[in-house]
Amino acid sequence: MAENTRDHRDSQGGAGRSEYHGVPANALPLTAGEDRQWATLAHFGGILGCVPALLIFLIFRDRGPFTAQESKEALNFSLPPTIAAVVANILVFIPVIGNIFAVIATLIWIALTCFSVAAGIHVNKGQPHRYQYNLRWIK
Repeated sequence: MAENTRDHRDSQGGAGRSEYHGVPANALPLTAGEDRQWATLAHFGGILGCVPALLIFLIFRDRGPFTAQESKEALNFSLPPTIAAVVANILVFIPVIGNIFAVIATLIWIALTCFSVAAGIHVNKGQPHRYQYNLRWIK
């Protein structure tokens, strides 16, 4: 097997170069199943905040239309509560009223988790999901 690879490389005039040298780094489009899978994961990622939706949007937006649409929707929905939860978690360190902000941060996380899981289940069926309350900062 190694000899065939070596012969293949030598026959192309590139002794010492790999057979993949010069291949463009363009990613292949997602299949329909992969497109639905990444769109679903973008919504389920809301459990962890806006970072999973952001990463999926940046990596897969050009590879699948459903993933682009749903990851943008998930990112727009999860960004404001994530920012609010981070601020609330910072304000937890205020001596007298810190416990109130701890409860607020917990309630934000619970609401974000419930809405994200419901959207993920809906998108996993192949249907687009629009959050009722969404700022849609990213167009």
